[in-house]
Amino acid sequence: MNVTLHLGLPNSHRKTAALLYWEAFGGKLGRVMGPEAKALAYLERVIQADHVIIALEGEAMIGMAGFKTPNGAFADGGWKDMRQIYGTIGAIWRLGLLALLNREVDNHRFLVDGICVSHNHRGHGVGAALVQALCAEAAARGYSVVRLEVIDTNLRARKLYERLGFTVLRRDELGILRHAFGFASATTMIRELDQTDGAD
Repeated sequence: MNVTLHLGLPNSHRKTAALLYWEAFGGKLGRVMGPEAKALAYLERVIQADHVIIALEGEAMIGMAGFKTPNGAFADGGWKDMRQIYGTIGAIWRLGLLALLNREVDNHRFLVDGICVSHNHRGHGVGAALVQALCAEAAARGYSVVRLEVIDTNLRARKLYERLGFTVLRRDELGILRHAFGFASATTMIRELDQTDGAD
């Protein structure tokens, strides 16, 4: 499989990016961001093209890794975006629930905002390549640590992160919010970077 990685998302791939994101995180966000058609419209609207690394096989986009900076995040809209898609009432309660999740920007660690690989391309090293590319991007921006979160139901992703050198920082229980988001806890993991992470 000939896979290439690129920083930034061309407009021609915005719809695919929204689909990939929903395929990966619809189980986590579906009860809040659904129905699917509205969720996809919202994602396509709010995606920040300069906050993502994409994986291509030929011309086909098969994976991506979003990240956060003080200037924004890959999939992070606001009141105007939410109201445009869901209406005023729908925007109010959705934003209220989403605000209860961790939405901080960490100026000391490079934050990951979702890693997605097409279902048909999982198990072929695409996810690992995207994680390594995120670490290289973090190092190039002067960060010494990469931070991500993985939910309790995504054991496959957690095993990948552990294999790539991430360790557990903390585990947060959602409590009653688990009924809204479909998972009970999220584990924060970090990886300290070294000189090899920034190498070409």
